[in-house]
Amino acid sequence: MADLGAQASQAEDLPAATADTTPKAAGKTGGSFALRTYLRIGAAPPPGASDAEATLAARPEGTVLWFHLASAGHRAAADELVRRLRRVRPSAQVVMTGEETGTDSPQTEAAAARFLEHWRPGLIVLVGGELLPAVIDAGYRRGTPIIVIDGVSAPARGGWRWWPGVSRAMLRRISRILVQDETALRNWRRMGARPEQVEISGRLEEGHGALPCTEAERDDLAHMLRTRPVWLAVGLPEAEETVAIAAHNAALGLRHRLLMIVVPEDPENGPALARRLQEEGWEVALRSREEEPVEAEQIYIADTEGELGLWYRLAPVTYFGGTLSGKGTPRHPYEAAALGSAILHGPKTDPHSAAYARLGRGGASRVLRGAPEFGSALSELLAPDRAAQMAHNAWEVTSSGAEVTDGVVELLLRALDEAAAAKLGGAV
Repeated sequence: MADLGAQASQAEDLPAATADTTPKAAGKTGGSFALRTYLRIGAAPPPGASDAEATLAARPEGTVLWFHLASAGHRAAADELVRRLRRVRPSAQVVMTGEETGTDSPQTEAAAARFLEHWRPGLIVLVGGELLPAVIDAGYRRGTPIIVIDGVSAPARGGWRWWPGVSRAMLRRISRILVQDETALRNWRRMGARPEQVEISGRLEEGHGALPCTEAERDDLAHMLRTRPVWLAVGLPEAEETVAIAAHNAALGLRHRLLMIVVPEDPENGPALARRLQEEGWEVALRSREEEPVEAEQIYIADTEGELGLWYRLAPVTYFGGTLSGKGTPRHPYEAAALGSAILHGPKTDPHSAAYARLGRGGASRVLRGAPEFGSALSELLAPDRAAQMAHNAWEVTSSGAEVTDGVVELLLRALDEAAAAKLGGAV
């Protein structure tokens, strides 16, 4: 269970939601013979599904939104959506079901009815577009708005797709459908969605909030470094220390004042790394000893916690440790991209492969196929014009997804408020 809330600024590429998102048949059975027949005789519960009473967490006070994720790949986008909602609706709550949430969605009529009765969500949000017949029917019958976001091109999953009329009946119970692209739009309309019901919003992105830093500290270090070229190796595991230092040595041949900032994967390894590098003849400063990267220093080991936002702002190029060797856990590349740093990485990018791929398509990153090309690639990216262009591309990739997400936030909040107003009006 997580708090909800967010910033709701309207995205230019997401048309304003003018259609009423409140179900017209709230509280009615909304009888589609095809759907009701399928649910009663054609919907076989998936393996392991049961109508036995499940243990559910206590329902919190206030408004609850139910997010169901079509796949594990939608988790990061959903988390970003929740983060943005958090800024404007902190009193609301969200429950998530689906892959990587630890909670399965109800699959049968009885289970869906119990789930909805327990949580009483003000809104059902299907992220990715997996259609759950029992949930859609039960939600519609309760008068709960159902919205599909980030709809993909092939939403049909499950035995219902072979039953004539079932997909159309389900789609008519959904308030709004936001899809990724033109192909998805055509497919959803072909399944039975009304033209005014479905629209292209773009793809929700795995946004990443800009990490903070102390501006006075940033100004002081920026003044100290002045025109020195700088690059950052973040989350660097011990397995990659040698190859990263070798790349720095190669790049020094072209940029003699180059400074390498190292954030070790384990900050406690900082002092040992500093000693080893000094024994090899490097001029090294250590952050944890409050040393500064003066002109003579060639490597600065940033072995303190909570300062990544500072290093990303100072370095126009960032290498993400662990992506060459597969050791450690690579950090999310949007951390650097959102702060104007070009991305250098190896081929082993799990668990953030989708984000790395988007940055690559956007011209914001360079992939290393192996250690031998590390030094030459680093030198290439450190060219001021190349680094500036890639940093701009990185900002565009991260900000474009934010615009789509903000537009979806606005739609969800409007639907939630419309549903609450309709319920209040009905009570009066």
